[in-house]
Amino acid sequence: QVQLVESGGGLVQAGGSLRLSCAASGTIISIYRMGWHRQAPGKQRELVAGITTNGSTNYADSVKGRSTISRDNAKNTVYLQMNSLKPEDTAVYYCAAAPGDRRDYRFWGQGTQVTVPS
Repeated sequence: QVQLVESGGGLVQAGGSLRLSCAASGTIISIYRMGWHRQAPGKQRELVAGITTNGSTNYADSVKGRSTISRDNAKNTVYLQMNSLKPEDTAVYYCAAAPGDRRDYRFWGQGTQVTVPS
């Protein structure tokens, strides 16, 4: 059974940085496209960043240039480095995995809260 556990969220002032981690168990992440999504109160969940099995990345326009997704297959962990945080980055951040390089994320973590006060 695939399990994803996020960590690294918290309260950070505008302009600050955070690194989110997603530790996987029950599988090896090297065979999955991995993604970070977020959901703010009253809004739909959105894809923030994704990384394919060969390391290609994509970002939402809202975080492009401020965030970096990476994967360490040896540690079975995916990261999201977020810099220059803004109040609009406040959301619950979810890690997800899609088999192969499909775009339908099948496995989800429980989420970690990121709060950037205005």
